[in-house]
Amino acid sequence: MTQELTSPSPAPQAPGTGRGPGWWRDAVIYQVYVRSFADSDGDGIGDLRGARERLPYLKDLGVDAVWLTPFYASPQADGGYDVADYRAVDPLFGTLQDADDLIRTAHDLDLRVIVDIVPNHTSDRHPWFQDPELSRQRYLFRPGKGESGELPPNDWESVFGGPAWTRTDRGDWYLHLFAPEQPDLNWDNPEVHTEFEAIMRFWLDLGVDGFRVDVAHGMIKAPGLPDIGHGAQAQLIGAQVLPFFDQDGVHAIHRAWRRLLDGYGDAHGRQVIGVAEAWAPTAERLALYVRPDELHQAFNFQFLNAPWQSDALRSVIDASLAATASVGAPTTWVLSNHDVVRHTTRLGGSLARARAATLLMLALPGSAYLYQGEELGLPEVTDLPDEVRQDPAFFRGGRATGAAGPGTDTESAPDGVAAAGGQDGFRDGCRVPLPWSGELPPYGFGPGGSWLPQPADWGGLTVAAQTGDAASTLELYRAALDLRRRLPGLGDGPMTWAPAPDGVLAFTRPGLLCTVNTLGHDVGLPAPGTPLLSSAPVTVDDATGRLPGDSCTWWAI
Repeated sequence: MTQELTSPSPAPQAPGTGRGPGWWRDAVIYQVYVRSFADSDGDGIGDLRGARERLPYLKDLGVDAVWLTPFYASPQADGGYDVADYRAVDPLFGTLQDADDLIRTAHDLDLRVIVDIVPNHTSDRHPWFQDPELSRQRYLFRPGKGESGELPPNDWESVFGGPAWTRTDRGDWYLHLFAPEQPDLNWDNPEVHTEFEAIMRFWLDLGVDGFRVDVAHGMIKAPGLPDIGHGAQAQLIGAQVLPFFDQDGVHAIHRAWRRLLDGYGDAHGRQVIGVAEAWAPTAERLALYVRPDELHQAFNFQFLNAPWQSDALRSVIDASLAATASVGAPTTWVLSNHDVVRHTTRLGGSLARARAATLLMLALPGSAYLYQGEELGLPEVTDLPDEVRQDPAFFRGGRATGAAGPGTDTESAPDGVAAAGGQDGFRDGCRVPLPWSGELPPYGFGPGGSWLPQPADWGGLTVAAQTGDAASTLELYRAALDLRRRLPGLGDGPMTWAPAPDGVLAFTRPGLLCTVNTLGHDVGLPAPGTPLLSSAPVTVDDATGRLPGDSCTWWAI
């Protein structure tokens, strides 16, 4: 199934090293959920050609890099995270030539490209799993319990609901921490290691600048696969070390990959990175993934899940910065992605809070990730009809018929279980295709419809409608990213907390002070300087600044 380029040529040159050593340390990286970004051929599904055509928009927005979700050959049982061939592009999304063209165009625009790699599991259509002998060596098969093996080998639950085991016609069982179509690989087999290193080299040769490692905490399971003895296990993810997640053995894999990435980069004069999607119970355990000999970044889900309260936010920020500083890594901040409820909805359905949270995030030291559409202030779509839903979590545990099931209370649940505030806690609502222009669906998404229906009232949220409107969320993002790039103190640099009234956060960066009012009403304080940018209109009168409720302001000092 592996495809060939129609016109092979040397890998395109990556952009320059940027503002200092380690471009990733202060980069703003934009996540493109490929099937929902832009459709070039009218089938209602976003594709690589559509994404390539929209890259100038991202350049104008002011980001440094683009992260593409999986576009590999896949039966699409879980939005492409069930990979059948890691070296082929699924026809839904185009061809390998389209991927090559996208990478070249991005580099021409001085944008780097990060792609997903999915090492915890493959599709059940992968050639390894289809081979009866190879599958028993390279995946986790076990005999069942009970008189005739009719019971699962242990009590582990799928993140998507229901048991994490499926019985085969041969009578044994295979592990799938996600959907049954996503069998977990056996990382005790050296052939699995060899294959994934070859996959990485394939895409590095094509010119990508790094990998976002899906379920980076999941490849190693505890010896003996012990029972957990607890139901609703999805709620424990990120709260404690589990026998299937955040096992210490995963770090040997990441160290090997760091050696590969550094060696490749040194040999080709490029800086290529690894980014861990890792759920860990503490900031200290998360920092283990970004030690000097492991990956370069790890998503900071503690920040994403923090409530809109000044004390809670400060606590998470302090813990995050301290943990990453202890290993010499940058902190990576994120508010939304394709697995969680959009933060406009998650933060109480408040666009004001969402805008303020974004300015707070972009003022913090380190790197930031943006999820497509958040720059438009898009809310979660919470009224999708059952017949259009595609998240596999919806179809497990009786959810398709409205029954309750594991993961109902999902305030902090990852990987397939969105935070509270969406539709039944699942992920389709944050994956609705982007509105680009026009008053009616599909709002310029493509020449046809869209694979998930877009709300009828999104006409005012399109890129075209917000462009040039100084009060719009899109122009706020553009202004913030422009200032972040131009002010040398932002990004990867020092930060100091400043005195502030209750409910307000204040901290300084070189040449700038950031104030965040988490209260629902105005707060006055001595004006520290000249307002540079605010998520809501701020007034200064007789040296007193009035901070609007649920707002963030950057001040020149």
